[in-house]
Amino acid sequence: MRYAAAFVAAILAAPLVAMGQPATPTPTTPAQPGAVSPMVTPSTAAEYVAAAGAGDLYEKTASQLVLDQTGADQAVRQFAQRMITDHADSTNKITAAAKAAGVQTHPPAMTKQQQAMVEQLRATTSGRGRDHTYITQQISAHRDALALHQNYAQHGDKPALRQVAQDVAKTVQEHIRMLQGMTQG
Repeated sequence: MRYAAAFVAAILAAPLVAMGQPATPTPTTPAQPGAVSPMVTPSTAAEYVAAAGAGDLYEKTASQLVLDQTGADQAVRQFAQRMITDHADSTNKITAAAKAAGVQTHPPAMTKQQQAMVEQLRATTSGRGRDHTYITQQISAHRDALALHQNYAQHGDKPALRQVAQDVAKTVQEHIRMLQGMTQG
């Protein structure tokens, strides 16, 4: 368990060091089955809205699975509830800014990798194992989300969406700090 906590802390340290610095996602190969796919840097507002919506949908779906299944640690359950609330808020803010900017939006859809992560979480039946899988997935998903929002905030093509991306990035940074606190306990 000590090794797992050290491993998770090391994973979390990388985005925390980079917070406040420009994020330029680079394609990488997922380190493990179920890891989030390589980040694709959106070049248009529509692509950003779709990527952000997919991430939010994954977060809400995975978190609801944790809440629906018994045996989850109380801290994990509280985090999952916060993810549902915050990512619903994120979707609403991004959708409103997109519409105000004249960007056509579509209902969010998860990527194949996000769908696979949900299936992996669904297939993990033990409380501790499921909590570990959920936290590991959350670390990866939040690192990708931070890169996505920071990149669009700096380089996006619609000013209203750039501002929302900057605000959402701050929320994602808070989620990363929460995850770090959970893994150091």
